[in-house]
Amino acid sequence: MAVDVRWATTEEATALAVMLCEVAVHYQQPPLDADRALSAAQKWLGQESPAYPHFALAFVDGEVCGLASVAIAHPGIDLERLLFLKDLFVRENARNAGIGRALIGFLAGHCLREGIGRIDLTTEDWNEGALRFYDGLGAERHGQKIFLRLSGETLKAIATKS
Repeated sequence: MAVDVRWATTEEATALAVMLCEVAVHYQQPPLDADRALSAAQKWLGQESPAYPHFALAFVDGEVCGLASVAIAHPGIDLERLLFLKDLFVRENARNAGIGRALIGFLAGHCLREGIGRIDLTTEDWNEGALRFYDGLGAERHGQKIFLRLSGETLKAIATKS
């Protein structure tokens, strides 16, 4: 099975929207409205800089089957940038077929070509499949950071005090 991984362009907005809807279901979020997801995908892909793409999509036989959502951060260790992997998602019917590995390989190749020193990521402590996957890749677990979030009313309150 050949996996085609590429940075998403505006032409792949529909494929990205499909994946966004499936990610929401997987993470037990309220289902996304397909039109709203498509609108968001079109907007995001239209705003992306070619230097810093944010969505990689994996296709098998022309059908989208995986998504990686990333951000590039400055500076990393020794003034090298880092790639933060926000989400790696493979459709349920395509899991354990090398799609996730193909996405990570694509991102690793991008990092090497662009002088990006590392890939950082998080996963939920309950997501045993993801933990096994990343352990199998040789990912190092780092316990020296605590994941924090500012959102909702807290975010509004902070913004109004600035």
